[in-house]
Amino acid sequence: MILINLLPHREEKRKKRKIAFFVSLVIAAAVGIAVVLLAMFVLEEMTVQQRQRNEYLNNEIHVLEAQIKDIGELRADIEALKARQGAVEDLQSDRNTPVYLLNELARQTPEGVYLTSIKQVDKQISISGIAQTNERVSEFLRNTSRGSDWLYQPELVEVKLANLATSGRDQKRLFEFSMRVLIKSTQADAAAPAASKAASTPKT
Repeated sequence: MILINLLPHREEKRKKRKIAFFVSLVIAAAVGIAVVLLAMFVLEEMTVQQRQRNEYLNNEIHVLEAQIKDIGELRADIEALKARQGAVEDLQSDRNTPVYLLNELARQTPEGVYLTSIKQVDKQISISGIAQTNERVSEFLRNTSRGSDWLYQPELVEVKLANLATSGRDQKRLFEFSMRVLIKSTQADAAAPAASKAASTPKT
């Protein structure tokens, strides 16, 4: 006996294919939504972690800025202390300068030269005096230029003939002179030429 299927099998197949297509669409959409949600979750987590890192870095930057400010203040205090120390040392050196100056002038002034005026402005010394001859004035300049550990760069300003009454009608021919000379700023600077002279002196 032959059985004949009279049902519309093509319609059944078409319906099954439609159902399978819609099911696959739903599954794909669900998978897509799940992937999107997972990606959003991962991005959010990464964003939170990056924010935490940024906050940590900002806090560390603030700490470093405070430390840098403290270091700058310490450096300013150190510079101020150094300036005060230098001022004290300069005052100490300046207090002793007149003693060194008078002693050096007495040592460098040759016989026949008499000093009448000594004035100091900063590191420049103005000297006036009377000499028996021009050669005595030249010798004084050479002494302060080459043989002094405290004085340097002497400069003759003026020398002129001066007739001074000595006794009765006798007059002696003398020379009035004025000069400028510089004084070394510190004792260490003044000691440097002396040390170089001692080093250049041959030992016996």
